[in-house]
Amino acid sequence: MSRILRPFLPYPLLSVGLAVTWLLLNAPLSPGSAVLALLVGLTVPAVMRALRPPAVRVRAPSTLARLLVVVLYDMVRSNIDVGRIILGLRRGTRRTGFVAIPLDLREPFGLAVLSIILTATPGTLWVRYDSGTGRLLLHVLDYTDGDEWVRRVKDRYERPLMQIFARGDSA
Repeated sequence: MSRILRPFLPYPLLSVGLAVTWLLLNAPLSPGSAVLALLVGLTVPAVMRALRPPAVRVRAPSTLARLLVVVLYDMVRSNIDVGRIILGLRRGTRRTGFVAIPLDLREPFGLAVLSIILTATPGTLWVRYDSGTGRLLLHVLDYTDGDEWVRRVKDRYERPLMQIFARGDSA
């Protein structure tokens, strides 16, 4: 991109993506929504430039692919489990509960992805993270054994995310 446009469009793909998303969410197209889409597309990337987010480097693309498969499987399975609970097809008593999970993951991007995974999976919700202690508080719709939840989060999500977002030696 030319040096002339760089100050106005620091992240051109983000600008286009935001403007198109704005237009799609505010259909039908009108002159006002087009102007607002343009403003959003130009303003948000300018703010992003001021924040100067560090570049993300994915270290293990094959691990990322495996994690994606695990997350999709867990989401389908959780949807079925939550559906059974809601429809009353699950035998026994259901208990909700909170689980404190000690995390070794400290990389901000890895933590952000973990929060998305856990909150997007039906039946679990990321409640709080204490960066001082590395403890995550997770709410679980169908609480069984806290130790099982700790192992599940650490083995299925945290370890792969630590490999994917590992810091390089040159950092």
